[in-house]
Amino acid sequence: MKITALCLTALVSASHAFAPSTPSSASSSARALSTESTSDVPLLQIKEKVPCFGAAPFIGDNDVFFGENYWDKLTMEYGSAETGQYLRAAELKHGRAAMLAVVGFALQKLGVTFDKISPHEYLSVTQNVKFADLAAMGPLQAVQAVPLEGYAQVFAAIAAVEIYELTHRDGELKRDESVAPGLQPGGLTGDLGWNPLDIKITEDRRLKEIQNGRAAMFAICAWVAAEAVPGSVPLPLPW
Repeated sequence: MKITALCLTALVSASHAFAPSTPSSASSSARALSTESTSDVPLLQIKEKVPCFGAAPFIGDNDVFFGENYWDKLTMEYGSAETGQYLRAAELKHGRAAMLAVVGFALQKLGVTFDKISPHEYLSVTQNVKFADLAAMGPLQAVQAVPLEGYAQVFAAIAAVEIYELTHRDGELKRDESVAPGLQPGGLTGDLGWNPLDIKITEDRRLKEIQNGRAAMFAICAWVAAEAVPGSVPLPLPW
């Protein structure tokens, strides 16, 4: 019974997170405090006033980080403006990664591999692993078939970008400045400013990116669960 209640609570809160919210007194006070310095205010005094995801300048008037019911019990209790910026950047990164994962998962299930769009036949020449071999596998089996050296290259590239992003301002790690322009909803793809399509930032696109990222996080979790444990997701899959 407790598990059922917990699941229902999570579903309700998740549904609110995808809906544009209406202005509330809590969100108004969050905006007011976001323009003030909280460095001299004791944490006990700002607990109830500065929710972690509540500082609105990065999202405009759409308080989508809470949903219309302003539901964020944990971070409202222990958060601060700096923590909110850090967590906001984390949510956006996870959402973007999840959207890429959803596309990659779907392409794998459809049998689309890199050898069909590039001249390279082998994923690993030394271990004789071809892209065509991965097409015959399921997504989880394909992940396991990638050589360790391949993952090392991926994680090294990610680490280089992350370290640069967090340290290039003054050569120091600055947690309270983690939300750079490239890490705002609808912003450029990352702090390096890579935007080959010259996509313009609008309030509508900011809202859509947050909502699509959240939907993608749910989707990739459901797809992985359905692939690993058949029947665990009581919904029809698109393949």
